[in-house]
Parts: sequence; structure tokens; C-alpha cells
Amino acid sequence: MDFPVDPIMMYKYKAEVLLKEYLLADSYVLYAAVLGGILMCKLSYDITHMISSIYFKGYASLTKMRKIEWNNRGMSTAHAIFITIMSVYLVFLSGLFCDQLDGPVTFRSSHLSNFTLGVSVGYFIADLAMIFWFYPSLGGMEYVFHHMVSLVCAVYAMLSGEGQLYTYMVLISETTTPGINLRWFLDVAGRKNSKAYLINGIAMFVTWLVARIILFIYLFYHIFMNYDQVKQMDTFARLLISVAPTILFIMNVMWFSKILRGLKKTLAKRHVD
Repeated sequence: MDFPVDPIMMYKYKAEVLLKEYLLADSYVLYAAVLGGILMCKLSYDITHMISSIYFKGYASLTKMRKIEWNNRGMSTAHAIFITIMSVYLVFLSGLFCDQLDGPVTFRSSHLSNFTLGVSVGYFIADLAMIFWFYPSLGGMEYVFHHMVSLVCAVYAMLSGEGQLYTYMVLISETTTPGINLRWFLDVAGRKNSKAYLINGIAMFVTWLVARIILFIYLFYHIFMNYDQVKQMDTFARLLISVAPTILFIMNVMWFSKILRGLKKTLAKRHVD
């Protein structure tokens, strides 16, 4: 016996199937996240240009390349704020990587963690494209190398779901980016002798020490203590976990020594004045 079909219920059922099997499928979510990251870069670049044109009188007198770098730093600041908040939440607050859950911590992921990595991948693609296009005005080979390593790690963790805990620990280091950019803004604006410049230097020293030195040491400790789980990962993933954080840590130490020298120089100058 045939029952009458409610057209509204039928359309609702088809919509739910479409949403579940296509729009929420992992591949589509990841593509949307990467595209969203690129669009976020474009939007933040344009907003930085608009706000700076209105509220910073010296912006109009900057050279074309300086304006591009100024806007690019606004773009990187937006990404840094986003990824720092999401990384801290996923690592420390979400419970995704807590010890109480069953299964190796090295294989844990979620739709949110994958989507967040996709946004970051979009940023690294957009920023790398700008660095190459304007090379070397937006950064030399050390920036290219740093971004390439970060991009490879983020893409692999996003697609495989492996090692996301360590990827997010590394991404927390982006918390230093707003301070670095603010220091550059103050320098270009002729505010090197201001109190804000000094406070920024001290804050940069502290955040760099915590996010790029101490946290990386904890990351290496966590890998060592959970190496039985790390060994279960794919060979390429184990290589990334071993090599990428080590390279980035060495670069962090080198940059940290420059920050320390700069801070000492600033404090000594203010003491003389």
C-alpha cells in the first residue's frame, strides 16, 4: 500500500542528505577553510589599509612598498590573533588532547581542529604568495623557509589528522606576531623613543620566552614522554615532528638573542637619557 508523500518533508530530507554527505564532508570543509583563510587575509589587508588611511596621518606619506608591508602586517596580526585563540582552546581547554580520553594523543583530531588548520593553511599560502611576489621586500629566505616548514606541517596534520597536538603547540608561537608588528608600526611612525615602544619591547621579550622557548622545550619533553605513541605515526609524520620543531626552535633562539640585544640597547639608551 502506497502512502502519500509530503513534498515539504521530502525536500527537507533531501536537504539534510545534501548537508550531511556533501557540504559537511571533510574534503569540502577543508577546501572551504583554506579559501576562508585566504579571504580573511584579503579582508584584513583591506581593513588595515582603510583604518590606517583614516586614523594615521603619516600613512599617506609612506612609500608604496611601505604601505604594502604595513597592510601585510595587519593581515598577519589578524591571523595571529585567530590562531592563538584557537590553538590555546584546542590544546588546553577543549579536552581533545586530555589524558582521560582513550587512544593515542597523536591521532586525535576533530572537525573544528581540521577547519582551524585549514584557515591557517590559507593564510600561509596567501602570505607566501605576497613574499614571493614582492621578494625580498617583505622578508628574506628565513621567512620563506619558516613559512614553508609551517605550511607543510599544517597541511599534513590537516589531511592526515596525525600530530595535531604538536602542530597546535607550535602555532601558539604566533602569539608573538602582534607584538612584533606593533614594534614595526611604532618604528615607522617615529615612536622609537616612546614609552609604548619600551613596553612593547618588554612584552615581546616575555611572550617570546614563554611561547617560543619554554613551550617548545615542553613540546620536546611531551614527545619524549609519549614516544610510544609517536612511534605509531606514519614515517613522514615522525620526521616532521622530529625535524620541524627543532628547526623552528633554532630559529626562535636566534631571533630571541636579537630581541634581547635590542631590549638591552633600548633600556641602556633610556637610562642615559
